[in-house]
Amino acid sequence: MPSKYFTTIDELPHNGYDFIIVGGGNAGCVLASRLSENSNTKVLLIEAGFAADGNVHTEVPFLGVTLPGSEMDWKFTTVPQKGLNGRSAPCTRGLVVGGCSVINLLTWNRGANDVWNRWATITGNEGWAWKNVEKYYKKTCKLVPPADNHDTTSQIIPSAHGTNGAIEISVPGYPTQLDKRIEDSVKELGGRFAWNEDLNSGKCIGIGYMPSTVGGGKRSSAATGYLLPALQRMNLTVLTGWQVTKLLPTGTKDGEPVVKTVELAKRDEPENRHTLKAKNEIILSAGVIGSPHILLLSGLGPTAQLRSHGIETILDIPDVGSHWLDQPYIASHFRVNSTDTFDDLLRSPSEFGARMQEWTESKTGLFVDSPANIQGYWKLPESPSGGWDKSWGTEKDPASGPGSGNLEMIFVDGYASFGKAEHPKEGNYMTLLTAVASPLSEGSITLASADPFAHPLIDPNILTHPFDLKAMVQAIKDIQILLTATSWAGFIREPIGPLAEVTTDETMTEFIINSALPFNHPCGTVRMGKKGKGVVDPNGVVWGVQGLRVVDASIFPTLAECHIQALVYIAAERTADVVKAKYGIE
Repeated sequence: MPSKYFTTIDELPHNGYDFIIVGGGNAGCVLASRLSENSNTKVLLIEAGFAADGNVHTEVPFLGVTLPGSEMDWKFTTVPQKGLNGRSAPCTRGLVVGGCSVINLLTWNRGANDVWNRWATITGNEGWAWKNVEKYYKKTCKLVPPADNHDTTSQIIPSAHGTNGAIEISVPGYPTQLDKRIEDSVKELGGRFAWNEDLNSGKCIGIGYMPSTVGGGKRSSAATGYLLPALQRMNLTVLTGWQVTKLLPTGTKDGEPVVKTVELAKRDEPENRHTLKAKNEIILSAGVIGSPHILLLSGLGPTAQLRSHGIETILDIPDVGSHWLDQPYIASHFRVNSTDTFDDLLRSPSEFGARMQEWTESKTGLFVDSPANIQGYWKLPESPSGGWDKSWGTEKDPASGPGSGNLEMIFVDGYASFGKAEHPKEGNYMTLLTAVASPLSEGSITLASADPFAHPLIDPNILTHPFDLKAMVQAIKDIQILLTATSWAGFIREPIGPLAEVTTDETMTEFIINSALPFNHPCGTVRMGKKGKGVVDPNGVVWGVQGLRVVDASIFPTLAECHIQALVYIAAERTADVVKAKYGIE
């Protein structure tokens, strides 16, 4: 393990730090890397998990599906969901250096320009407009060839991406039998099912190849891309295995509380608490669950909730923990006339071992990608007279703009097991994942107790807004439309499981309620906004508090209609520049 990972307070090489960053996920790694570029700036990064360096499951893209529920996952679970017929659902969050970027399924979407321009309007800060954050996007990533070095013409637009950024991205490096069928379907059907050469080129709408955080056949993460290259800096310290239990005020300034001290404990010694103070700021990057949880434990939140748990209010901030947004999704499975899916591989230890050896020796083959190559986003059908159809249950399109979709679909060349579904013991399958990309159901994070080691109550409130359920029904209908294309003739045998009985809106609704899950793209629990309309200002500073900033997906004021890891990197890169400018760091 690199020498810059410390596991005890006594080992820390510096008596004080200019910045203490709480949470070593996507945003925390970016900030630790950028703020420590100046050797005179001392930075401490605190991560509750440990480093996964050398763990092959975090390196092999295809094995990403094995990581949720592992020791690198916080293993959060939602409260029973009214919209899911009383079911609870897992909520995967990274408990590891690099956070969710180490255990996610690698999809790289930066969102349509609409998303960023909408955030600029909501926050009243043009710094969030796409024209102003594009430079940060290109700073985050480096487009590299796919693992098989094939010609990527018509699959991605190189000029839309960075050439020297920290995170390596590429289009899939191993073709599947679905790829051409999907392309042919799009050519035949057209309309709402249009092809998009690059979903990261301004409009995140249409069907196209799915870029992922893969370089040279290996996962590229916040840990490998941002943190590891910076670990040898003498002014950067990384403390692992320690959980911040709360933040402490150190006085007041201009009538506002100053919060620059963290209380923390080793996860295996929860009663032994320590404190550390930052000279300039604490930057909270503990994620959409961790950041609001720490704020609440610290007395920064709704007074009534804090009082009910015996926590003294430092500042009444009603919105802390509110406005959770996430995309609901379902998995639809079909039996197919093919033996080229990955199903038999999962049943054969010898075949699996051969594929693993292929990856180990040459970084080629099936294992260089996540289990899907193509994704798509599209709008709901318009009204008969054109324009938004109010029968969907809203006065206007809830998506960020014309370049952002309402629905998403991902195509998997095999049986993808989600929830309680187990992989079939025989047969070959295709899985279509469909999601509502622009949901309106809002949930929350609240305290279960004042114990910092007790998980908070996570209530996504999934599928409780009528729009979300109607949109998901349309997503199933869109599957049926897509599969009418001639390229699927003779390939699809039949839908399986409950999907086989789905023929009406009523049976579709029942199928959705009994099978939907959160897509694990949550945001919004410490959202940005103008004063009085958000928890933090456009630069992540907590309104009414000095010395405390939040930077992670919790600050997003709306949910981007895509997978959101790239947006966290962009937000962190932008904030790093804001912080450097404030403190004169060059």
